[in-house]
Parts: sequence; structure tokens; C-alpha cells
Amino acid sequence: MKIARLFPPLLFLLLLPALATAAPGLVPKPPALAAKAWLLTDYHSGQVLAERNADERVEPASLTKMMTAYVVLSEIEKGTVGEDDEVPVSEKAWRMQGSKMFIEVGKRVPLHELLKGMVIQSGNDASVALAEHVAGSEDAFVDLMNLYARRLGMTHTHFANATGWPHPDHYTTARDLARLAAALIRDFPEHYGLYKEKEYTWNNIRQFNRNRLLWIDERVDGIKTGHTESAGYCLVASAKQNAMRLISVVLGTASDKARATASRKLLNYGFRFYETFLLHRADEPLTEMRIWKGEKEMLPLGLAEDLWITIPRGQRKQVKASMSVDTQLMAPARKGEPHGEVVIRLGDRVIAKKPLVALEDVPEGGLWRMLVDSALLLFE
Repeated sequence: MKIARLFPPLLFLLLLPALATAAPGLVPKPPALAAKAWLLTDYHSGQVLAERNADERVEPASLTKMMTAYVVLSEIEKGTVGEDDEVPVSEKAWRMQGSKMFIEVGKRVPLHELLKGMVIQSGNDASVALAEHVAGSEDAFVDLMNLYARRLGMTHTHFANATGWPHPDHYTTARDLARLAAALIRDFPEHYGLYKEKEYTWNNIRQFNRNRLLWIDERVDGIKTGHTESAGYCLVASAKQNAMRLISVVLGTASDKARATASRKLLNYGFRFYETFLLHRADEPLTEMRIWKGEKEMLPLGLAEDLWITIPRGQRKQVKASMSVDTQLMAPARKGEPHGEVVIRLGDRVIAKKPLVALEDVPEGGLWRMLVDSALLLFE
């Protein structure tokens, strides 16, 4: 590998006047919360800003419905079900206890209305009706939930139902819930607005979203509450301030008010003491390297994903970027193949690493190019 100097696109970004700040500020310890577990993470960079017992197994209660929604929306995207489907209400769905949308057995309800009843009203009846429509039965739907969970990297999660009803084999962690929250925002932006709706009326029954942060903090636009006697009061919240979006997970508090207070403390801490910015966009060249025996002499290298970083406020001048690249690049090259690494440091600490990938295909050159480059390589 060959080490390259700070490359121009990042150097340009880091020297922008807008990025200049005063002397670095101090960052206090995260707030202590009266909860079983919690986690605060930045949506764009994925950096964890505060955590406690984030990998401890907990009951998700109605936070489960985040995964129920993720599966339903995924199947809509695949075309296996449609938002305008008329979903029959089974007796099992109608008889569900706990929070309800109050759908009626034997009637048909549009799928998009059931989504509202599940997300806004946390309806257990709506959750089961959706599960049965998507997979034929709730048991089969649960299999889909666990498959999608593994695909998302939720390695410490297992679902036993679509509602969050207590079950010994139904568990998750704060870290896995944050991962799921980020996936909902990233994969279904056109549906994410549903999570900030404050109320919904069905069957002439008006119910309010249980996420009280929607009323007291204009930055908050989701996501889901949960509560059972054994799980306590839980809340996965997301809030956006300027270009920065945070996700907080608070599990096992003593009351509705306590979960809102704890979540707001985390969000305030993150927004006050940290900042997130885009360092470099995907698919934009960071450098070009000589590629041998190819149709072209130069191969542009860049990132496969946008590079966001989260750092303490006032420390942008401390950010340094460097990269290492393969010593010799030989054709053929395929777009997306790694040929090095980008390393971002805050002072002496590495805060991000990303593969440096080919941004285009370069096939092998003709016979003449192969002969010429083979000769040149003898002197390289």
C-alpha cells in the first residue's frame, strides 16, 4: 500500500471558512438517566454519543411495531402487497388486547389505514391484521420479522409476535433498536412522515400519538413508544436540527413522563455538544491512480457511500484526512472494488475508516497496451 497526502477534495472542505471555529469546547459526560438502558447515536455517521447497557437483552413492548412496519413496507416495495389492499379483519386481530385501533371483525380495512392505526395509535389489532395479510398468519409473519432483523444486522434480537406482547422468546437491545430506527428512516423516507402524526381517528374514535415529545420539541419527528408492566416505559425518538439527525433509545423507565424527559435529555446533549457534517459525497473522485494494462491509464478512486463524521463542537480544525492506496493497480478494474482506505482522525484518534473504491470499470487494454505497460513496469 502507498500512503497519500491529504487529498484535495477533503482538504478543500476542511479549510472552508464556514468550518472555522473558536477554540475547542469541553464535552461533559452524558446525562445519567433513570432507565434500564439507553443509547444516543447520530443517524448519518452512525457514531454513538452516549450509551448504557446498550447490548443488554430487554423486552421491546410496542417498539416491536417498528419491525412490523419495516416488514410491511418492504413487502409493499416488493409488490407482494399494496397500500390500497382491502385487508380482512380476522377474529384473532379483533380480539387483541392492549392498545387498539378498534377495527371490526369481518370487515375490510385499507392497508394504508391499518399502518396509521399501528404507527399512530399503536393498535395491536392493526398489527395482527397486517401480519396476517402480508404472510397468511402471524406466525409466518414473525419468521419474516426475524429474517429482516438478521439482514439489518440486529444480531441480539428475536421476535415472537408482531405486537410486542410479552413472551420469553421476544427480546432485543437498545443498539439493535437504533439500527432498526435508522433503517426505517433510510429505506422508507416517503413513509417516515407517518411517525410525527399526532392523532388519528378510525371508527369515530379519536386517539393521540403517545410520543409526547411531538408536542414539546419541534425537532422531534418520531418514532415509537412502548410499554408493558415488565418492559417499563420505552421510547425510540428521532430529531433533526439543521443537517444533524439524532436517534435516541430509552428503555425501562418508570412512567410516560420519565421516558420523554430522559429522551429529551439525550437529544439536548447530542445537539448541544456535537456536530455532524458531510466530509465527502459518494461517487465523487478523491484521487486518480495509474492503472496498468488497461484501456485507460488513470482510474478514479472515491467512496461508495457518503462520508459523514460527528465530532465535539469547536473541533473541526482538528480533523485530518489521509488515504492509502494499492501500490500497483492492474486492469481489469471493476466499479466498487476496494483499492485502498480513507482514514479520518480527530487529533490522534481515528474516528472513521472507509474503503477507497474504483468509481468506474476499466477493462484490459489491447495487445499493444499490454506490451507497452509490461515494458514500463520493468522500470517501475
